[in-house]
This record gives sequence, structure tokens and C-alpha cells, in this order.
Amino acid sequence: MPITTRRRDFIFQLTAISAVIGGGAVLSGCGGADDAEPEFLYGVASGDPLADRVILWTHARFPGSDGPVQLRWEVAEDATFTTLVASGDVTASSASGHTAKADATGLAPGRSYHYRFRANGTRSPVGQTRTLPATATEVKFAVFSCANYPAGFFNVYAEAARSDAQFALHLGDYLYEYDATGYASSGAAALGRSSQPANELLTLADYRLRHAQYKSDPDAKTLHARMPMIAVWDDHEVANDAWKDGAENHDPASEGSWAARRAAALQAYHEWMPIRAGTDPSRIYRSFDFGGLVSLHMLDTRLLGRDKQVDIAELAGLAGPAAQAAATAAFSSPTRQMLGSEQLAWLQGRMAASSATWQVLGQQVLMGRMEFPVSVLTALNTSATSPAAVAAGAAAVNAYLAAKATPAAQRTPEQAALMNPTLNPLLGYNLDAWDGYLAARETLLGTALQLRKKLVTLAGDTHNAWHSSLTLKGLANPALAGVKVGEEFATSSVSSPGLESYLALPTPQVKAIFEGVVDDLMWIDPSRRGYLKMSFTATEAKGEWVFVDTISSRSYQASVGRTASYTG
Repeated sequence: MPITTRRRDFIFQLTAISAVIGGGAVLSGCGGADDAEPEFLYGVASGDPLADRVILWTHARFPGSDGPVQLRWEVAEDATFTTLVASGDVTASSASGHTAKADATGLAPGRSYHYRFRANGTRSPVGQTRTLPATATEVKFAVFSCANYPAGFFNVYAEAARSDAQFALHLGDYLYEYDATGYASSGAAALGRSSQPANELLTLADYRLRHAQYKSDPDAKTLHARMPMIAVWDDHEVANDAWKDGAENHDPASEGSWAARRAAALQAYHEWMPIRAGTDPSRIYRSFDFGGLVSLHMLDTRLLGRDKQVDIAELAGLAGPAAQAAATAAFSSPTRQMLGSEQLAWLQGRMAASSATWQVLGQQVLMGRMEFPVSVLTALNTSATSPAAVAAGAAAVNAYLAAKATPAAQRTPEQAALMNPTLNPLLGYNLDAWDGYLAARETLLGTALQLRKKLVTLAGDTHNAWHSSLTLKGLANPALAGVKVGEEFATSSVSSPGLESYLALPTPQVKAIFEGVVDDLMWIDPSRRGYLKMSFTATEAKGEWVFVDTISSRSYQASVGRTASYTG
């Protein structure tokens, strides 16, 4: 998510399997006018693994032709395909944007496999995949979010492909919908990464072309060929700050029907991603069981049930009393939805039925409470960057931190007022996240507490890395306020710029302010691109935040910025 003006104003002043892939990429055509050789320009991918099956994906097209390509897919236990364990036929046609997917069944649990496609003697690159285990003592995920092609190279994908992760989880913003001069595109031309098409995405053809561009990236192809991916969309697969009936970056007057744009975007997503489609392509929430160790529930917090975001300026009373009253009523409504009632009921049922050690939510936006006092938010609510405005914001932050650090009995009346939740309530600065959906979050966390589940949430969206406690706010039962239910591990972005791109203060100061003000936040990295490696055992959920030092060059260095464990 790019930080929109209304959100930024509040915080601005804080100021390969190389041998396998190489061997499989050799094209050995049969020649002849009646035996054309198809091109596999975008590699191969696999996804949505189960214990006995996995989705296989590719794109195939005859040069200069719009005709269908009849493909044979093959799965083997060895890279030379000496003995096939599964095979079948599938067609890549113009109806699916020349993509093809096969659900390869009859596989054994907990096994690694090689796969490929072939047609007319031509072979696709070879990919490596694996099935879910029947029993597991350890599971390792590489977790991604927010890959923006014009912002820089996908070095994060390249690094993760070299890791010992077994499965890739993509939490959304796999691509961005903006035009070629839009968000994070200032250096794109110099890097040779200008967006295609040049216009903002609106039609099926637009979304297909942008997906093709992202799949053409060599590091994306390497990652997809290295491990199966389990993915969900966020907003930019359609349009910025989307909700169930619209988006911030969609104007019906000039861009037509939201429903038509959404349908085109979701069709292209299902065509180009290795996802197992159900009868309703708009419902992508689904669960994966990793041998009784992890139940992974992939959620849609964006398009299915989400009510429209509340404007933070209106909620804080800065747009007048009438706007504040309306915003407060929406914000505090006990029926306000993030997941929607259908998806919530499904999740509650899945969690109740699961006997896995860990319940893990793979979802898009921060669930942890990122709350700032209204005194700070009000002081920072200005788009001005004058010395006076900066000084006012700094003074508000310093006053609150000083009051928080002072023992209650020693606080001045002014400090006591700052720490009084009635006079100076806490409010999440980003109401596009779960902080804008208090009742929905309380219900979900309350479910985990009632069921006595060991809960971990995974999140992306912000372009920065976070580690937080998940606590109840005590909306229905004040006695539960502050009770810890689980922990959140949130990944940084693959390439989209984060807080460092627009805050005026040096990174150490930004880090100190967030970690000092936000009660449930244990750690933040506000400046680096990377991915999150999550490892689960029976006794520990461990997160390792891996960062790359540049996305402006294909030569980079990687390092682990933090390792943290949660035992439940």
C-alpha cells in the first residue's frame, strides 16, 4: 500500500536449483511446418499443495499465433524424469491468456517432486515442488509482500530461493496497478523496469499484460521454480485501498464499473497465479494442514467482506463535528466487518476443528494494535513541513514519551492528562489495517482465546517489518483488556518503499518513536526491503527477518536483521 495523503499526514512529521532450471530450459524442437515449437516465456510455477496433489502452472504460446497449445505435464521424483509418478494433458489458450494449470493428483505426502510441461518436443523449464506432510516436526515458510516491479529488482525473491524454506507464502500486492509514472516509478526507466502497459490497469488485457511483466522477472521465475507458493491478494492486484464495494484508486465516473474492474483483475489473477480455484473465484480463503503441526488459514481481508475505511481525520474531529459523529458511529459499530460474516464463521469453524499445535493466519494487513495517542495524531495532522509544524509534532511526541516514562504517582497534572485514556485515547494511525476494524479484530482474537489456540498472524502491506504482541482491547469485557492472545510477525516488502521514503527523521529516531509509543510493538525495521522466514516446531514459532542491502542493482548482500521466537 502506498501511504495515502490522509494517512501520511499523521505520521509524516515523524520523519536454483540452478542446474535443474538450466537443464530444463533447453528447447529441443522437432521442426517442421506442422510441428511448431511453443514458447515458455514465463517459466513454471506450482502452488496450493495438499498431501496428495499440487497445482502446476505455465504459459505457452506459438510465436505469432493466437491458437491453443496442447500441453503434456509430467511429475517425477528425479530431475531427469526417468520415472514419472503423474502426468496429464492441459491446454493453454487465448481464453485463459495462454496460461495453463493442472491439478497434479496421486502424489505422496511430504515428498519433493520435479515437474515440467512439453508440447511438440519442446520442454518448459523444470520446476521443483513438494506436497504437504502427513506428519511434521518442522515447517519452514518464506513470507513475502509488496513486490513493485518499477521500484527495483526482486533480489528478495532471489535470496529466498537460495534459502532452506520449503514453501513460499505471498500475502498480497504481488503486483501494482498504477501507470508507468505512478507510485515508486521515479527510477524505473534507468533500471529498465518501466511498467507495462503504460496506463493504469482497468481491463482484463491490462491486468494480463502486467502479470506477464512480473512473471518475466528472472528472480520471480527462479523463486516460483524453486518451491510451491500459497498466495492471497491484497488491494493492488485490483486497486489501492480496496474494500468490498470500491477502492480509493477507483473513480466510477471516469473508470467505469468497480464490479467490472474487479472481475477483470480477479480473472487475470487466477489465470497467472498457481492457485486452486473454487466454484466462486472471489472466495480465496482456504486452509492447509502441515502434518498436525501447523494449520495455515489464508484469509481475504480486502475484497470479500471489508466495510469501507473510516477517514482518520474525520474520526479525530478535524473535519467538523458532523463528520466526526458519522465516522465514530461507523468505527465503533459492533457489526463493522473486515472478513465478512461468512468468512469469519468459516475461520472459527476451522480453528475449532483443528488439532494442530499452531494456528497461523496468512493475511494482508497488520492485526497488531499500532495505536498513537490522539494528542500526537492531532499535532501531526498537517501536510505542512514548516519548522513550526515539525516542532509541534516533535513536542507532542516528546511530551507523551516523557509522561509514559514517569511513574504514575510522580506525573504532573499535564502528564496525567496525557496518560488518561478518556482524555487522550489511543487510536491506530492506519485505519486501513485491523486498527480500523476494532470489533472484528476483538471477535477473532476472542475466538482464539476461548479455544485456547496458539495463534500466530502473518502480515505484509506496510513495506516495513514488525513484531508485535496480539492483545485484546477489552471492548465487550474490560477485564480482558491487555490479555495476550498471540504474536504477529510482519514481513517487509520485496521492493516497495517504506517509511524511510517519506519520513523526515533518521531511521533510528523513527524506530525509537514507534517502539516507544506503541505499547504492543516489540520491534520495527522502518527502512529495509526483505522477506520473513518462519520456522515452526512443536515448541517454537521462530521468525527471521532477512534483508537485502539494495534493490537498485542485481549485486546485493543479504543479512538477518532480527530473530525472534514465540512459544505460545
